[in-house]
Amino acid sequence: MYKNIFFSILSLFVIAACTTTHNDWYGEYGDAPTGAPSTMMYGTPVADTTTHNIAVLLPLSGDNANIGRTIQTSIETSVLQRAPQNLSVAFYDTAQNNSDAISTALATNPDIIIGPVFAPDAKLLRATKPETLPVLSFTSDADAIGNGVMTMALMPTNGIEEIMREMKSDKISDYIIIAPNTPSGRLMAGAARESGDINDINIRGIFYYNENDSESIKNAAIDASMNTARTAANNRARAVLSDILTNETLTAIEKSSISIQLDKLSKSETMGDLPYGAVLFLGNGDDTETLASFLRYYGVGARDAKFYGTPMWDGSDITNDFTMAGAKYAALPESSAEFANIYQMIYDTTPSHLATFGYDAINMAMGMIYSQKDHAAYLLDPSGYIGIDGLFRLRPSGVSERALRIVQLDGSGTPKTVRNAAENFMIPIYNLDARRISDARPMALETSGVNPNDYVKIPERFRSKYTMKTFGANLSAPQTHISENVITILPEDDSDVI
Repeated sequence: MYKNIFFSILSLFVIAACTTTHNDWYGEYGDAPTGAPSTMMYGTPVADTTTHNIAVLLPLSGDNANIGRTIQTSIETSVLQRAPQNLSVAFYDTAQNNSDAISTALATNPDIIIGPVFAPDAKLLRATKPETLPVLSFTSDADAIGNGVMTMALMPTNGIEEIMREMKSDKISDYIIIAPNTPSGRLMAGAARESGDINDINIRGIFYYNENDSESIKNAAIDASMNTARTAANNRARAVLSDILTNETLTAIEKSSISIQLDKLSKSETMGDLPYGAVLFLGNGDDTETLASFLRYYGVGARDAKFYGTPMWDGSDITNDFTMAGAKYAALPESSAEFANIYQMIYDTTPSHLATFGYDAINMAMGMIYSQKDHAAYLLDPSGYIGIDGLFRLRPSGVSERALRIVQLDGSGTPKTVRNAAENFMIPIYNLDARRISDARPMALETSGVNPNDYVKIPERFRSKYTMKTFGANLSAPQTHISENVITILPEDDSDVI
């Protein structure tokens, strides 16, 4: 039931451009030297008899109750396992009145707050909490964190940077982006574009579609595939070859050559190479399956472009789609089998990533309380920690950095790991500042078009009589800015429709 709940609600954690000024919390830890990942500390030092308090802010009723209950369950699992006797953990429901819930939680003078889940609640808490009070939230909105509000969630920029590195490793030189037309989709596209610049991969087009809208998805696929231009080029080539074969006197060799070419063209509706070698999908698995199906229908197959995705695919049915075999995406490492087994035995369900993030959050909170370190020094340890989902660390800006692996689909339902996640942060993993990403505008394909003369061979003596022009030429300005499209038509026969 909850297998993919984290990624299915990613759109609820709307990523936003940075519009609110917020400071790094204990920024000196951002540049501290790194080493091997640290071990979370559990248990109560003998001398510590002080009563400690953790407040947890979650939506425990209403439409999002299942989200809050999932995190609550994982927190209670850890508390039952290892919470010291002098630790109190109290839950507050943000669904009814978030302001009252936050005020009540702050009135208990907690050592640390876990939650909330959604960006508006996190922003309200950030504005009202004491400056030194740490918060471990679950929002992936970079504008809702900072000033001591950190997030345990996977930042979308992590997945984008990881898959862009894989594309560079695969020697991809040109790519397009197809993303949902949502605030998060547009900002993820902006992040991908910036990461592409860092990795010297040229962006050739950016296309948006409405989520769960088959017609909108189809139109995006048509535009991304250059179907109109490539079909027109194919039709023009076939018409010219047919006219020559019918109306001209040919040698036996010429007739055979043109007949073979016509036969080959008749087996495909399109002609011409694409101006890109990869498609980066930024939507969920369901929409991506539909997109990929339309792209194949409109002439973009596995030999034309490689497919790449983000952690949004994880846990979706796309892993069972054999037609997507070969596609790669960034994913969290496999969760701890020990935790999964305990969770399954107690609650008779497989833990979602929200559950594992919640489990890591309570363990971080208890580790902080009973550590000999200063609270900020513990939470912001630049070497990071090994959690249920592998290596991660929290930054003074509030963002989380989670090491990701690269997996490849084979249609079996179990993606194959082709590159393991990083084991430490001694070499920085991520470069983008999630707080400074701006959305990407739609971008028509940057292409010199398709000229049938480049793909068919006709006798030289007929070239002036049977002219063919370029279809779909679209040359945009240098990649740092998107300009108005410039349509280029080569000076050939005016009778064809572009």
